[in-house]
Amino acid sequence: MEILRVEHLSKYYGQGENEVRALDDVSFSVEKGQFLAIIGPSGSGKSTLLHILGGVDRPTSGKVYLENQDVFARNEEQMAIFRRRQVGLVYQFYNLIPVLNVTENITLPVLLDGRKVNRERLEDLMTTLKLRDRAGHLPHQLSGGQQQRVSIGRALMNAPAVVLADEPTGNLDSRNSQEIVELLKLSNRKYGQTLIVITHDESIALQADRIIAIEDGRITRDEVIR
Repeated sequence: MEILRVEHLSKYYGQGENEVRALDDVSFSVEKGQFLAIIGPSGSGKSTLLHILGGVDRPTSGKVYLENQDVFARNEEQMAIFRRRQVGLVYQFYNLIPVLNVTENITLPVLLDGRKVNRERLEDLMTTLKLRDRAGHLPHQLSGGQQQRVSIGRALMNAPAVVLADEPTGNLDSRNSQEIVELLKLSNRKYGQTLIVITHDESIALQADRIIAIEDGRITRDEVIR
C-alpha cells in the first residue's frame, strides 16, 4: 500500500544565471513499511528532498502526498502539527535539547502536542534502544551513539507515518554506525515503520529494501534490492 507519493518535485534557489536547481522534476512513491535509502554525492539534492518530505522546507513546484493528503495544502499551524505527528526526523548531529534528560527529549514531541505520553510505548522504546539506565542523563553525559539512540526514540515516540533520517551515522564511528542502522532496521520490522534514510555510505544503503540514487537534483537510479 502506498504511503508517500512525490510528483514532479522541484526546488530552485536564486534566479537567472545564478539559479541553482537543487531538485529538478523528481517523482517516486514509497510503499508502507518500506526501507528506502537515498544516495548521492554531496550537493546532489538528497538532503533538500528529505527536508521537503518532512515539511521543513517547501518546494518551488510539485506535490508531496503522505497518506493521500497533500502535505503543502496546509497552513503554517497545520504544518507544525504535521511535523510533530506524522514525521519522525533523525539528524546527523542529534539536535537534542541540552537541558532535558533522555526521557524528556524522547517525549518532547508528545508534550509539545499537548497530549498524554503513552507510557507503554515509552517503556518499550527505552528497552529497545537500550536507554533504560540512561533515562535521567543529560545529552552531554551520553556518547554519540547513545545520543543518536535518543534521537531515534524521539522520532518514533509519536508513531509517525514515516521516519526520515538524514545521514544518521555521519557523526559516528563504524561500530556505532552499524548499531544505529540495526536499530533503524529493527524499528522498520518491529513497528512496521516506513523508513527513508539519506546516506553517502553504500554499505548502509545496501541494507535497505530499495535504493534511489540522485545526482544534480535528478533521480538516476531506482532499484529494488529485496
